[in-house]
Amino acid sequence: MKRLEGKVAVVTGAGQGIGAAIARRYSQEGATVVIAEINEDQGREAARTIERETGKPVSCVKTDVADPDSVTDMHEQVRRDHGPVDILVNNAGIAVFDEPLAVTMDVWRKCMAVDLEGAWHCCRTFLPDMLEKQNGAIVNIISNHAFSIIKSTFPYPVAKHGLLGLTRSLALEYADKGIAINAISPGYVDTPIADWYFSRAEDPARARRETEAKQPVGRLCRPEEVAAVAALLGSEEARFMIGENIVIDGGVTIRMYE
Repeated sequence: MKRLEGKVAVVTGAGQGIGAAIARRYSQEGATVVIAEINEDQGREAARTIERETGKPVSCVKTDVADPDSVTDMHEQVRRDHGPVDILVNNAGIAVFDEPLAVTMDVWRKCMAVDLEGAWHCCRTFLPDMLEKQNGAIVNIISNHAFSIIKSTFPYPVAKHGLLGLTRSLALEYADKGIAINAISPGYVDTPIADWYFSRAEDPARARRETEAKQPVGRLCRPEEVAAVAALLGSEEARFMIGENIVIDGGVTIRMYE
């Protein structure tokens, strides 16, 4: 039996990158997957592709996690179509990188609304169903920015530090209610967001090579490597893991300066 057989899972921001890889792995593990994606066309295409590959039902609901009403509408549709959700993966996020004093209040608010508040909107919407069943799992996709800083990436690390705090606070609150809430903090992952970051350099190809050379394993993380850990955290096998933040960064954060 596959480890997520019979489970209903919602993965936010799963139209591409890490989210799409998690949606694919969850479907491979037997879950009925719903992609909650603000880019509806991208989300539907990802859903169709995964469904063809796995033979399991995968759907997409247009969702803006920064809008509580949009999250509520998504939750209601998922309940109508599939019943209560067993696993929530808060993956949706945006990369906002700048120098602190160059960041406008509008940019600050947008970053917090998506990267931090969006996860909270989803948690507070789906937690009541999990509490009713006394069973569930929430996986928050964070970043190494949750505990370490790169200059000129403000205010992204602020939101990610907050998301780690949200994970731990909720995890402890509901640990005795059958709900396991944990996080994954990837380092550099080979995704469209990484491509965007490299594109800001004068020589994007060189920027990528230099970044790869800084990784102890000599390459970027693959999205499916994050998805493998997310599959474990969503399963019944990981219910004694509470409030953990699993780092997947190829050894970057354990290395002293060189």
